[in-house]
Amino acid sequence: MQQVQKGFTLIELMIVVAIIGILAAVAVPAYQTYTLKARFSEVVSAAAPYKLGVELCFQEQGTLAAANCTNALGGIPAATAAADGAVAAGSGAISANGPLTATITMTASNANGLAGQTYILTGTSAGVGRPIIWTKAAGSTCIAAGIC
Repeated sequence: MQQVQKGFTLIELMIVVAIIGILAAVAVPAYQTYTLKARFSEVVSAAAPYKLGVELCFQEQGTLAAANCTNALGGIPAATAAADGAVAAGSGAISANGPLTATITMTASNANGLAGQTYILTGTSAGVGRPIIWTKAAGSTCIAAGIC
């Protein structure tokens, strides 16, 4: 009696290994980008107290002029003094204030895969009593990195 052999051929095994290799080559870079976006989300959420402070100052003062609404004035928090997790020193700096515009600059720390990318928000109001509309500024380096 002749026995029938069971199992996979070498070619079938090589095809499976090749498919796994292709999937890994696609998945690893996507996962790295995903983790950087997750780390950078801390920088984005750290901007919230500054946005709120600027909005409250604008409602109280009626202007966003630097003399009234800047870091540590008018209820706006001071810029961070030291690296705090994903946020680097100097983050939250309020600048380019005009009567109806303000800019908040957040900077990522140089740790955990982040490399000091910036997240710049520009807030503009149509007038006193009107809301501030926040937009990401084109100068934000996180846009080019694809993480914000």
